[in-house]
Amino acid sequence: MAPTDPIAAAQAALSSGDPATRRSAAERLAQSGTAATPAALALARACADADDQVREWVVAALEELGPPAPGVVGDLVALLTGPDPLPAYWAATLLGRLGEGASAAVAALATTLAGAADLAVRERCAWALGKIGPGAGAARDALSRSAAGSDERLARLASEALTAIGG
Repeated sequence: MAPTDPIAAAQAALSSGDPATRRSAAERLAQSGTAATPAALALARACADADDQVREWVVAALEELGPPAPGVVGDLVALLTGPDPLPAYWAATLLGRLGEGASAAVAALATTLAGAADLAVRERCAWALGKIGPGAGAARDALSRSAAGSDERLARLASEALTAIGG
């Protein structure tokens, strides 16, 4: 039986084997604004879609969302370490939007901050750790190293995060 909720139906369609179906679903979710928040995890996963238009609609949808459900923290952490930087970037973004509710992700965010090849992903991890606040204290070393680094934006984000966590 197909989901009757339009958000759930669009979320399910993101897994279709047909690119046109995935594009349509991503577009519907983008046009749904914050109502698409229950699809946040599916959207973050869909950032790795092979179709450019799907990815564009998915990012448009993600840009409109608030914090995802706290129950998806573990799944978002898994996306941080994947081979594609776009899902990792959005996983870090969604974790940051959860604020203190993402404190279980601090170790993964710190590891990704220290070791991700993609600079935008590292920057987003620093930002997310700052949004978590004092609960991100375990990331002080990784943030301090980034704050002392040569990339100005990453150093600024890491410094701001250290201030936010009280370090």
